[in-house]
Amino acid sequence: MSGLAQLAYRMRALLLKEFRLLLRDPRMRFFVVVPPLLQMLVFGYAATFDVRSAQVGVVDRAHTSASRAVLDAIVAGGHYQLVHFADMAQAADAITRGDVRAIVHLPAAFSAAPQIQLIADGSDSNSAQLVLGQLAQIVRQATATTAAPVRLEERAWFNPNLDDRLFFVPGIIATVVLITTLMLTAMSVVRERELGTLERLEVTPIGRIEFLLGKMIPVACVGLFDVALVAVLAIGWFDVPFRGSVSALFAGSALFLMSTLGLGLLISTWSSSQQQAMLLAVFFIMPAIILSGFAFPIDNMPVPVQWLTWLDPLRYYLVIIRDLFLKGGSFAGHLDEFAAMAALGVGAFVLSAMRLR
Repeated sequence: MSGLAQLAYRMRALLLKEFRLLLRDPRMRFFVVVPPLLQMLVFGYAATFDVRSAQVGVVDRAHTSASRAVLDAIVAGGHYQLVHFADMAQAADAITRGDVRAIVHLPAAFSAAPQIQLIADGSDSNSAQLVLGQLAQIVRQATATTAAPVRLEERAWFNPNLDDRLFFVPGIIATVVLITTLMLTAMSVVRERELGTLERLEVTPIGRIEFLLGKMIPVACVGLFDVALVAVLAIGWFDVPFRGSVSALFAGSALFLMSTLGLGLLISTWSSSQQQAMLLAVFFIMPAIILSGFAFPIDNMPVPVQWLTWLDPLRYYLVIIRDLFLKGGSFAGHLDEFAAMAALGVGAFVLSAMRLR
């Protein structure tokens, strides 16, 4: 038997073992399918910066038809419920307690000098910016004069209704794949060590690279399956449009999986138990999500932190997957991201091979 045939025979036996190990355990089958679906459903509804319902305090000292028109316009949007207060002291106490998210103060001289004070609870900066922006827009529209009016035409490309779910759901696909594959891979080598099968594999003709590939390929198949599963859920359930190339989606996912699987194997080489491997995986997952631009713009981060994000594979995958869903991206538009993920994946794989004993 030639050397290539022997390699194929060994890899076939190793992959069959890994797939049986993954699919034989009911807990593993549950982990592969149910958590990605639950995470997609939970984050798809919960991960939002939109303010769809909030209590707004009102101090109306004018009591004129113009002031009532402003308040009626705020209520007409359907997002805000008004709570009236006699003075600013009562309203300030309410916003301190968290009973209201913002205050609209209309002074007594509102008719003569139309001036409105908007106050928001800045403890939640994202919501505060959105509340102030929405209230300001409503007030401007309600107080627009007919003398020399300025006509504004506003448009939003790729997301006409500014629905932040279209921004978050593709990112959730990336984070689900990251968590699932990194956890599975991080525990794979440790599980072999705890079960005592790693010592048996050491006396076989299987080489180090073959062993690593045997660990990575089954989990990579699981990751690609999860990509397809949650992408179908995003399109069919959350009505997120997919305008890009399906082949580019899976090619980018495969390169992203190279990084996550390599990092998972690297974690497993440092761990002596499955509990330790899980803790190390969580230690990596949380910073990776925060630094990826999933929720917080990278441009707003300090410059040294921005440099650190270049080592985060999730950063590049988020750019690709969001563009594929919303902007109709393709291979040609993301060659830099593909190259960066490939470099990080090869680097993680090489480090894992060097660490494996």
